Amino acid sequence: MDDETIRAAVDGAAGLLDLPIPETCRPGVLQYFRLAASMAEVVLAVPLARDDEPGSSWRPVAPGSDAVRRR
Repeated sequence: MDDETIRAAVDGAAGLLDLPIPETCRPGVLQYFRLAASMAEVVLAVPLARDDEPGSSWRPVAPGSDAVRRR
């Protein structure tokens, strides 16, 4: 997501929620939204099959671990 899109999303969500963002907080809010958007891109890049279901619990594994199922 580019910076203009991030600013527009933050401003739009804040407006819908009637949530004022003080100017002193705005850089941090934008930085956090940018981080959240980058994490969402990683999650959305994982292909899912039609029959995939959510797990009952989440247990992190080390990157490159054999416990990570590859498709």
